[in-house]
Amino acid sequence: MRTTLKATFMAAMIGMSGAEAEAADYQQNPFTLTYGGALTKNEPGKVNIHPVSYKLNGLDISANVYTPANYDAAKKYPAVVVAHPNGGVKEQVAGLYAQRLADQGYITITADAAYQGASGGEPRNVDKPAHRIEDIHGMADFIARYPGADNTRLGLLGICGGGGYSLAAAQTDKRFQSIATLSMFNSGLVRRNGYQDSQVATIQDRLQQASAARAQEAAGGEIRYIGDARLTDEQIAKLPFDLYRQGFEYYGKTHAHPNSTFRYTQSSLLDLMSFDATDQIELIDKPLLMIAGSKADSLYMSQQAFAKATGTQDKKLFTIDGATHIDTYWVPAYVDIAMDQLTAFYARTL
Repeated sequence: MRTTLKATFMAAMIGMSGAEAEAADYQQNPFTLTYGGALTKNEPGKVNIHPVSYKLNGLDISANVYTPANYDAAKKYPAVVVAHPNGGVKEQVAGLYAQRLADQGYITITADAAYQGASGGEPRNVDKPAHRIEDIHGMADFIARYPGADNTRLGLLGICGGGGYSLAAAQTDKRFQSIATLSMFNSGLVRRNGYQDSQVATIQDRLQQASAARAQEAAGGEIRYIGDARLTDEQIAKLPFDLYRQGFEYYGKTHAHPNSTFRYTQSSLLDLMSFDATDQIELIDKPLLMIAGSKADSLYMSQQAFAKATGTQDKKLFTIDGATHIDTYWVPAYVDIAMDQLTAFYARTL
C-alpha cells in the first residue's frame, strides 16, 4: 500500500497522469462520485452513503449523507458539515473528505449549493455569498435532526470557496462547536481585487459590467455569465496561477462531473464584490483549524484570515509542505496529512 501511495505521489509531483489513479469516472459510479476510493455500494458494517434532498427557502437541495461503519440510529455520533469549493459539487473533493471523516466515526453531510449542481434555483449558477452562507446553515439544520446525530457535537469543514463561506457562517451560527478550512478561498476578495490582487485597476469597470448585466436580467434579457471559457491545453498551460492551471485539470479532466462548472452569473458580482470572508471574523469564538498547502498560491488568504481571527485563542494554521491548492483535493499523501490534522482536531473539539 505504501509503495502504491508513493508511486502515485511521485507521478503527481512530476506531472504524469497519476491523477487518474486517484480519481473515479462519475459514469462508472452509481452515486456519480469522482474521487479515488469512492463508495460504489452500501454494505452492512461499512461506511454508507445516503443521497437525500430537503427544502431550503423553497428550493430543493441535493445532498449526500455519509454514515460511519456499524452505524446505529439509536446511538449518538458527532457530525460534520462539509461545504464544497466554488464551481465544485458534492461528488468531488467535498465528498472525499466527507467519506474520510465518516471513516473516523462522524456522520457527515455535503450538499450542492442552491442554484448550483443538482440543487434547485433559477437562474442557474447564481453565486451570491448570502446564498452560500445560508446553504451551510441549511446543512446544519438537516444533519442536526438526522437519526443518530448529536447536535451538541457539530463541526464544520469548508473547502476552497466553501472555506470562506464557512468562516462567514460560523461567525454567527453557534451550533458549530469547531471550524476547519482546507485551502480557504476568499471569494469576495478575489472577485473584487482579482487573484493575488491582479485586477485592482479594473474594479469599477467590472462593477459597471455587473450592473449592466443585472439591468439586462431585470428587463427579461439574456443572463450573462462569467467563467464560461473552453480553453485548450495550450491556453491552460499559459494561465498565470497554479490554482487555475490545476483547477482546469481537476474540474475539467481528472475529476470532472457534469454538474460542476466554473460559470456564474455576472450579476452575482454586485454581491460578491462587496463581500469579504474576514469581515467580522473576530465573532468566531470556537476552535479554528486552517489547513493549506505551503506551495499554494492561495495561501495568502488563509494567512490573512488567520491573523484577523482574534476572537478565539484556540486556533492553528497548518501548512502541508510541498502541496499546492488543488493538490490538497486528491493527492493521497497530502489528503492523508490533512486528514491527520482534521481527525485530531475534531476528536479534541467534538
